[in-house]
Amino acid sequence: MFSKKELAQSRKEFWMIFGQYMSPVLSSEGEKINWINYKTGVKGLQFKMNVVQDTASISIEINRSDVREQKIIFEKLFQLKNIDNSLKEEWNWHLHTSDESGKLISRIYRERKGINIIYKESWPALISFFKPRMMALDEFWNSVKYSFEEWQ
Repeated sequence: MFSKKELAQSRKEFWMIFGQYMSPVLSSEGEKINWINYKTGVKGLQFKMNVVQDTASISIEINRSDVREQKIIFEKLFQLKNIDNSLKEEWNWHLHTSDESGKLISRIYRERKGINIIYKESWPALISFFKPRMMALDEFWNSVKYSFEEWQ
């Protein structure tokens, strides 16, 4: 069993290393980007990477307070994913679910079980999980973001 302090230190170290690893990687538009803190430019629409216990996840989260707006954005993303094939794999689509704090969100995500951030030997597997999917999200977003200009 690991202490909260050890887990927090391991998380901090992993995200710092991942950020350094991704730093030279340009966006699909050839621009420098902060991959860990990806900015979509749309309020309440964010890309998230997370590791909880032995499960890594990457997601698009829609956390607007108006559930009708959440649904509109979610449905628009769903329609656009059928036009743009950047994601290259099936993602889980959940309209109106709860996040870890109980807040109502909509979430589009992929998960990988069996890798834990506390173990440094798992970090290459975490990077291999996050990197191509984050790049695919970037490519997808750059091809569809103009459809969301009204939400910016």
